[in-house]
Amino acid sequence: MLKVLKSALICKVCFFVTASTMGQSKEADSLMVQLLNKATGITRTVVDNPETYRLQIIYTQIDRTKKGVERFKNYYYYFDPNLYFNPASMVKMPLAFLSLEKLNEMNRPGIDKYTWMKFDSSYPRQVAMLRDTTARDGKPTIAHFIKRALLISENDPYNRMYQFVGQGESNQRLLKKGYASTRITRQFMGFTEEQNRRTNGIQFFDAAGNIVYSQSPAFNTDSFRFPSPILIGDAHIDRNENKVNGPFDFTRHNSISLEDMQQMLQAVIFPQHTPTERRFNIKEEDRLFLLQYLSQYPSETDDPKYDEQVFYDSYVKFFFQDSTHQMPPYLRVFNKVGWAYGFMTDVSYVVDTRNHIDYFLSATIYVNSDGVVNDSKYDEETVGFPFFKEVGRIFYEYELKRKRTTQPPLNTFSIQYGKRDPKDTRKPIQVVDN
Repeated sequence: MLKVLKSALICKVCFFVTASTMGQSKEADSLMVQLLNKATGITRTVVDNPETYRLQIIYTQIDRTKKGVERFKNYYYYFDPNLYFNPASMVKMPLAFLSLEKLNEMNRPGIDKYTWMKFDSSYPRQVAMLRDTTARDGKPTIAHFIKRALLISENDPYNRMYQFVGQGESNQRLLKKGYASTRITRQFMGFTEEQNRRTNGIQFFDAAGNIVYSQSPAFNTDSFRFPSPILIGDAHIDRNENKVNGPFDFTRHNSISLEDMQQMLQAVIFPQHTPTERRFNIKEEDRLFLLQYLSQYPSETDDPKYDEQVFYDSYVKFFFQDSTHQMPPYLRVFNKVGWAYGFMTDVSYVVDTRNHIDYFLSATIYVNSDGVVNDSKYDEETVGFPFFKEVGRIFYEYELKRKRTTQPPLNTFSIQYGKRDPKDTRKPIQVVDN
């Protein structure tokens, strides 16, 4: 299915260079200040007021020696692992990685990412899943959940992967890998803290419909170490749709630092550059599957079949959104975005095969000028999207001009992306929960 040639993503000799800043904040590297001084309009306002917008940016240059060894150098703009932002859909990325890791380590014959699954309703308020109506064959699978979670950031696939891996196991695995900022406590189901600790029973089936493996319902008994109260905003809308004059409490919500998210992405894209203990233990074919759907566009995907007018190619590519909604054929962005409660985040690896450049760029901002949290009235269109577009342009243009001793062999990098079947008459999906 995938044909991946030797490239910058598959390294012969590697070593990992990163400035680990866990527990440390970095205000603004001089290069970042120099580049962001080019910002105009609302972007200028955001970069000049990082505290107001809870702004954090990480830019990672990739250089190569004459022997092709990649070296990474991180630059920071007000990065602070202790400054909370809601990761929103960003948590779908590690759950996709962990789901493939768990399948690999289960090591059960006949069970892989394409194996048909069913989810029971094992406790009050849980929702069973017997069919996946977005799949051509109607069968829920880990592979299809990952597609839906990465292509346009659907919510229920995240819930199902959370239920498969388990609340306790997800956090234990990430903590063991050294992603110490991560705390995944919630499904996107409106559950209480107690309900989020419980996960559904799951069955795996063979092609004939016989159960080949059952996973029992689980309850996570682990305790969480929550920080000091995280209170944001002047007012908020509670679960009963009432306005409360007082900040919204994010203390027990999901949490991941921007740096940990970027390093998780790096661990999948450049595993041989990543210390062994921080890698995800997945098969190479599964890693290549992730690379495809981290960078494939909805218009190239027929299962699920999304409406291209609604879910255009740059739909989840914040740094490259413009009025055309098009993506250049020589540009691929391997990324994940998140947006909720006024927080917007994009963690991206950018590859330009025509101009022979690649780099990482990650940013998060808070766009909620009225101070009311959970009212669905945020400044995404007037502040958020224009900010990401201009920041993306600034760093892309800098990379185009930046001198390199050795050009990366990105012209040899090729994933065989999908394409639509012109004979497929199924109605495209226009409405999702994301």
